[in-house]
Amino acid sequence: MEVEVARKDAAALDPELLQLPELSPGALRENSGLAEALYSQWLALPETSKLVHSLIEDAKAGATLNIAGASASTNAASSGSLPSMFPAGSAPPLSPRSTSGSPRVMRRGSGAGPSSLGSPLKLVSEPVREVIPQFYFKNGRPAPKDLKEQCLSRIDHLFFAGEGLQIQEFRSVTKDICKLPSFFSSVLFKKIDAAGSGTVTRDAFVDYWINDNKITMDTASQIFEILRKPGYNYLAQEDFKPLLKELLATHPGLEFLQGTPEFQERYAETVIYRIFYSINRAGNGHLTLRELKRGNLIAAMQQLDEEEDINKVLRYFSYEHFYVIYCKFWELDTDHDFLIDKENLIRYGNHSLTYRIVDRVFSQVPRKFTSMTEGKMGYEDFVYFILSEEDKSSEPSLEYWFKCIDLDGNGILTTNEMQFFYEEQLHRMECMAQEPVLFEDILCQMIDMIGPENECYFTLRDLKRCKLSGNIFNILFNLNKFMAFETRDPFLIRQERENPTLTEWDRFAHREYIRLSMEEDGEDASNGSGDVWDESLEAPF
Repeated sequence: MEVEVARKDAAALDPELLQLPELSPGALRENSGLAEALYSQWLALPETSKLVHSLIEDAKAGATLNIAGASASTNAASSGSLPSMFPAGSAPPLSPRSTSGSPRVMRRGSGAGPSSLGSPLKLVSEPVREVIPQFYFKNGRPAPKDLKEQCLSRIDHLFFAGEGLQIQEFRSVTKDICKLPSFFSSVLFKKIDAAGSGTVTRDAFVDYWINDNKITMDTASQIFEILRKPGYNYLAQEDFKPLLKELLATHPGLEFLQGTPEFQERYAETVIYRIFYSINRAGNGHLTLRELKRGNLIAAMQQLDEEEDINKVLRYFSYEHFYVIYCKFWELDTDHDFLIDKENLIRYGNHSLTYRIVDRVFSQVPRKFTSMTEGKMGYEDFVYFILSEEDKSSEPSLEYWFKCIDLDGNGILTTNEMQFFYEEQLHRMECMAQEPVLFEDILCQMIDMIGPENECYFTLRDLKRCKLSGNIFNILFNLNKFMAFETRDPFLIRQERENPTLTEWDRFAHREYIRLSMEEDGEDASNGSGDVWDESLEAPF
C-alpha cells in the first residue's frame, strides 16, 4: 500500500527536482535496473518515508488526496518538502543548456504535449506570443478617433448645404480646417478637384484630407504633397507658380501690382529663385521634402498669411528686396535684352569686383547658367550672384565663392590659389595710390580670423565654422568691401549690433531700396533736369 502511494507521488514529481543525469528514454528502457536502483535509493531516504506515512494517515482519515495538483502547484516551494537524493550543498551543477541534444531545451521548444523524456510527468504550456503592433501604414498613420471626429464636425459645418463648395468659397476650409496659409486655397482646391468640375464635395474633401491621412502629417509634408506633381518625389520651380499667382491676386500688400502683369511675373520668378537658392542645397532644381523641412520657408509662409505689410516678411517675399534685385539687374543690362555679359557685370558695385573673379563666375564653375546663351548671364543667374555677393555669411554664398577660388576643384583653398586672386587686388590698390597690404601679412590675418584645422589651406568646413569667413572673399576680390573691412566703419558696427537678427542681405537691400526710391523721386521732382541723386551719398560698398 505504502509503495503504491509512493509510486503515484513519484509520478507527479518534476524530474528536474531529482536532479537526475540527462538520460534519453531509450537508455532508461535498455537499463531498467538503473531506474529501479534510483527509485529504491529515493524510497530509502528518511524524508521519503515521512512523506509516505503522512499520505497514508491522510488517506485513513478520509481526507481528499490531490497529490498531482499539490505537487504541480507548489513546484517552487516543494524544494523544501520534497527530499533531494544529494546531501545539502553537494548537488552537482546542471549541465549547460545547449541548443542541440539537450532534452531540457528540446522539451521547452516542443510546446504542449509530453516532454522529450517520454514521460507524462509534466506538460509544458505553449509560450505566450507577443503581438507586435502595426508600425507601417501605406498612406501614413491613421488619425486618432477624437481628432477625426473634431475634423468631421468642422467639415459638416462648412459643407452644410451638401452641394459642395466652389473655389471662391474654399478659403475658409483651407485656413480653418487644414490650418494652411489662405493663399493655398486655389492649389488645394484644384488638387482635390482633379476632374475640373469646379466643385469640391464633402465626400471628396474627406477622402483626400482624412482618408489619405493628410490630417496627421506635419505642415511641411502637407504642403509638399499639395504642391508636387503625381509621380514625383520633389518640387520643381514651376510647382510654385500657381501658389505665387494666388498670392499676387489676394495679398493686400501686392494690390498695387494688379495693373502691371509684367512685374507680377518678375516678382513671382524672383521669389521662386530666392527659395531655391536658400533651400535647394543640392542645387539641382529638385526641392525634396527633407530640404523643405530643414529650411525656413514654412515659417515665412505662415508669417506672410498674417502680415499685411509684405515688406516685413524679409525671407523670400519682400517686395522691396525684389525691387532692389530687379533694378540692379536693369542697371547692368544696358541693351535691355535681359542678358548681361562680363563687361556688364564688371560694373557691378562701382567696379568693386576683380576681372579674375568675374571670369570665374562666367566660367560657370559655381553654378551652371540657365540663360542658354553662351557668354551671357540671365536673370535667374544674376539673382544667385547678387544674393551670394551681398550676404557672404550664408552657407549658399560660402559654397558659391569657395568653388570660384578653388581653381583645381580639390576641395581646399591653398596659398597659391588665394594669392592668385589677391594679386589683382594688390595691383588695384597701387593704382589708387593706397598703401598696399602684402599678401604674406594678409594671409596671417586670414589664418588668425578663420583658425583652420590645417594652416596650410582652408576647407569649406573651416569657413562655415567662422562667422567672419565672408571677409576672406572680400579681401580676395572685392576692393570696396575690403577697404571697408580695414577701416571698420563704426556706424555699420553699431547698426549690426542694434539689429542682430538682420542679415547682411537685409541691410544691403534696405540701403539700396532707399537710394533707388530717392533717385526715382528725384527724377520725378526734377522733371528730367538730371539733378537727381548725389552719388557721394551712395553706400560705400
